[in-house]
Parts: sequence; C-alpha cells; structure tokens
Amino acid sequence: MISEFMKKNFMPQKMMRTVIVSLIPIIIVSIYFFGWRTLVLLLWVILVGAATELLFEKKYGRKASEAVFVTCILYVLTLPARTPIWIAVIGIIFGIIFGKEVFGGFGRNIFNPALVARAFVYISFPEPLTIKWSQAASGFPGGFATYITENIDVVSKATPMLIFRETGEMVSTLKLLLGNVPGSLGETCAILIILGGIYLIYKKVASWQTMAGVLIGFVGLGSILYLLGNPQIPNPLFGILSGGFLFGTVFMATDPISSPRTKEGKWIYGILIGLVTVIIRGYALFAGGMMFAILIGNTFAPIIDEGVNYFKKYRKEAKGGVAE
Repeated sequence: MISEFMKKNFMPQKMMRTVIVSLIPIIIVSIYFFGWRTLVLLLWVILVGAATELLFEKKYGRKASEAVFVTCILYVLTLPARTPIWIAVIGIIFGIIFGKEVFGGFGRNIFNPALVARAFVYISFPEPLTIKWSQAASGFPGGFATYITENIDVVSKATPMLIFRETGEMVSTLKLLLGNVPGSLGETCAILIILGGIYLIYKKVASWQTMAGVLIGFVGLGSILYLLGNPQIPNPLFGILSGGFLFGTVFMATDPISSPRTKEGKWIYGILIGLVTVIIRGYALFAGGMMFAILIGNTFAPIIDEGVNYFKKYRKEAKGGVAE
C-alpha cells in the first residue's frame, strides 16, 4: 500500500535516495546521542513536510518530489533535540512553501528549503534553538535507552561554539570527531559527516568542487585572522569540526538546485560561503554562521553562473572563436 502511494504521488529520484542512504548512519547516531525523540521529531516533520508539498503539487496536477524527504531530514538534523514539535512543524511548512513552492516547485527554488525552514524558526523562536540543549549520551546503550537525554542549563556545558564564545575554551578534537558533544541532532559527529561526504562524491551526487571551495575559503580567511591574534576566531581545525560547518558543507552547500551549475561557479560559490562563515562567526551575533552563509551563497549562485558564462563567452570571442 505504501509503495503504491509513493508511485502514485511522488516522482522517483535516485539521487535523493542516495542522499538519504548517506544520512541514515547520522540519524542512528543522533538517536544514540540524544534519545528517541530524534525519531519522533523526524517522523512528524516528514509527515507534515511531505503533505504540504503534495497539496501544492496536486493543485497543479503534478507529483511531489522525493527531494522533500531529504529536505525534511536535513532540516530536522539541524535542530536541537528539545525543539518543540509544533515549532519544527511550523518551520518545515514555511520552508516548503516559501523556500520552494512559491518559486514553482522542485528544480526552480533559489534557496535551500531546509535552510529557509531553519532560518525561519531560528529567528522566530530563538530560545528553544539557542539555549535549550541536551547532553550527549555516552557508553551503551546511550540514548537508545531514553526518550531524550538530560537537559543542559549552564553555558559552560553548552555547544562547542557557544563555549568558545563565552569562555574561549575549545572542546577536544577527539570529542568533536566522535560527536559526543551537545549540539544540533546531526551536526556533532564529524567522522560520519565526512564519510557521508566521501560517499556522495563517490556516487557523483554532491560536488567536490563546492566542498573544497568552502574549505579553502574558511581555512584561508580563518587562518589569517587567527594568526593575526583575533580572540574571537578559533583555530581553523576547531572551526571545521564544530558548529555545523561540516554538515553544511557536505549536505547543504552542495544542493544541486540552489548552487551554481558551472564548475568554476561551484568553486567561487564554495569559497564565498567559507569566507562569509568566518565573518559571521567572528563578528556577528550568531555563534554558528554556516546557515546564513549558505543562504547568502544561494542568493549569488545565479549571478555567479551568469558571470562565469559571460567570461567564457568573452574569452572565446577574444580568441576569434564563435560564441554558442
């Protein structure tokens, strides 16, 4: 019955299924670190998000895209475990409608709808998304034995980026790699995110040029400011492993719809995101910055492609070639 419903109402998209496969280990480890509420939040958001897109697409006699499931999963994995379900649901409705459907549906959106949803709830409901964190479980069975892990009520035990902002202290690299630190559901375990990125590159689903560009921009500017002695800028390795930077680099910045199509454009786009992330983290009010940096990158993606294509055409004409 479920299979028939999917065939009737959703466009099959092999690329999106590959992304979901890459996210499954991250979902499992999120449950381990923060409890079964991860799965409850995920199911609610998928149900409401898919229904929202389906209602809009049915109006125009079209099928919904399987990309909506990726959008819902990515969005949930950027949320803290204690995010109220009603807030998460409002966020995904907003993201699907104003990040996707108002542009004409799948393939026409300028912005990453998962990040539109995240930015909306982050700005509209800052308290549950900035100060209500859960302690990451350790040992066995970890979060598999509880609905949600213990609440954190002091800044000194908050997320790595918040701790650095408040005290200047940095969480150990090993903890950041393994992921047993407080944070958003899917953004803590660096090892699994890196492995997911390698898998997506191997499957030719995500652009390695974009990922490399983000790293170059972030490490380049971050290293310069760090070596100049800016106290608000951590060493680049800590910055890479914390604050959702890797998750955004691998799964959000590489969204094929809201990022440039040209190879050169992907490099420029990635570098821009890396540079803006450093600036926002160091000098703005937000401890993270990756979310807003990617949305800014989305804004410039079409312009970047236009610039690259114009430059190619200009060079070809300058060499006496015939423009296409």
